[in-house]
Amino acid sequence: MIRACQNLGFKGFQHLRMLLLRDLGAATSADAGVGAHVATGVGLMRSVFDEVAQDLGAALAPLDEEAFDKAVRELGSSRRLLIVANGGSAPAAAAIAFRFVTNGRSAEAPADAIVQQLTARHLGKDGLCLAISDSGMNAYTLQSVSAAKASGATVIAVTSYARSALVEQADIALVIGGGVGPWSGHGASSPVVQLSFLVGLQIAVAEATDGNLEAAEQTLEQVVALLNPPSKG
Repeated sequence: MIRACQNLGFKGFQHLRMLLLRDLGAATSADAGVGAHVATGVGLMRSVFDEVAQDLGAALAPLDEEAFDKAVRELGSSRRLLIVANGGSAPAAAAIAFRFVTNGRSAEAPADAIVQQLTARHLGKDGLCLAISDSGMNAYTLQSVSAAKASGATVIAVTSYARSALVEQADIALVIGGGVGPWSGHGASSPVVQLSFLVGLQIAVAEATDGNLEAAEQTLEQVVALLNPPSKG
């Protein structure tokens, strides 16, 4: 796919995608009658919020429910969880790892791509790799996925594109909508949809796993203690 895009005169798949999103956004804006009154200030903010709300409402349309249930079971039973993401998906990986940890579930989300790959190599058959990539084409994330699979680990993919290298490599593919409105070229909805979905996935795992409420309460107590250390008098 990358070579085909380059033969057409684009730098790669991402370059083509961004231009298509830009053109689609411009066409949608014209069709919807989006004018100068929403181009700046609060009007623009309302327009962006309306689009994100609409995209959130439709984000689960492409999701395979059986795949989601299977992913919840795998996440709940795996002994080791590695979360890998790079680029724009990296903040979501860090956020969801924190949520798993605060609910009593050990999780790793290295920020460095090399550390991700090295960790993935040692996951083993009892490990699980949760790979997050909006495009499903991030080379660094794909390298970690390949390393995880080579170690025998299960790979769960979260992406917005059903036809992607990430989906091809994953054992379980969770495909969600990424946004197609006027502001999609700016990436308005994608990170919100992605993080919202991951939060829902983590909650589903917590609900399906015994003892998480108690673990969450204990973690909260630990956090409070860390933020309020005893005075030395």
